[in-house]
Amino acid sequence: MAQEAGAFALARFRTGVRKWEKSPDNFVCEVDLDVDAFLHERLSALLPDSGWLSEETADDLARLSHDRVWVVDPIDGTRDYIRDRPGWAVSVALVERGQPVIGVLAAPARGELWLAQAGGGATRNSVPIAASERTTLPGARVPADDLPRVDRDLVMVHKPNSIALRMAMVAAGEADLLATFRWGADWDIAAATLIAREAGATITDALAKKLRFNTPRGESFGILATAPGIHAAAVERLRSRAIDALGKQPAR
Repeated sequence: MAQEAGAFALARFRTGVRKWEKSPDNFVCEVDLDVDAFLHERLSALLPDSGWLSEETADDLARLSHDRVWVVDPIDGTRDYIRDRPGWAVSVALVERGQPVIGVLAAPARGELWLAQAGGGATRNSVPIAASERTTLPGARVPADDLPRVDRDLVMVHKPNSIALRMAMVAAGEADLLATFRWGADWDIAAATLIAREAGATITDALAKKLRFNTPRGESFGILATAPGIHAAAVERLRSRAIDALGKQPAR
C-alpha cells in the first residue's frame, strides 16, 4: 500500500502540483492530501480496530483507546517534493502499545523501499542494512547543510529534506549522527525509528530518553539517532544544547 501510494505521488512529481502554506514556512500540496486519503481508507480497512494519526488528518484522540495505531506522513519532505528534489518519502508505521512494530518508507524518486518489522531486522530494496561501527565522534558523518564551528570536527553529507530519510541514512551506515532540538510529530519519525532500531542504530529523543508514540500530544522533543558506538559521546556533547533549546521552546 505504501508502494502504491509512492507510485501515485511519483506520477505527479515535477508536474507543478498545487501547493500552499498551512502555517509560515510549513508547506503542503494537493498530493499530500490525496495520498493521505488513499492510505487512510486502505490501512483502516486492513485493520478495522486500529486508530489513526497523520499529518494531514485532524487528530482524533480516540486513537488513544486503541492498542494499534497507524502513524502516517503521506509525504515526508514536502519541501523537496514541491521543489522537484528526490528527498521525500511516504512514511507508514504501525504502532502497538506505544512502539512501532512495522515501519515502511517508500521513496520512489530515489528508487528505494525501506522496511522493518520489530524483531525482524531492516532492509532497503530487500537488502539487509546495518548502522555503522563507528566508535569515535570526531569524523562522524552528519546529514546537514551547515555545522556550527564547535562541530567542525564532524563531516557533512547530503541532507534530504525528509527527516525519515535522514534517519534511514543512519540506519544504513551512510551517516553516523542525526540530531534535532525541537518538538517533532510522531508521523515524521515513527517508521524511521523502527528501521533505525532494527538496523542496530541507537535512537532516543534529544535528551537521551526513550521515544514513545501515540501519546496525547503525539510528539517528542528532538531526535538523536547515531551509530551505537558514539551515542554516549553525542549525548555528552549535545545535552547542554538540547536543554537550552528546550527552554526556549513555547510552553506545551
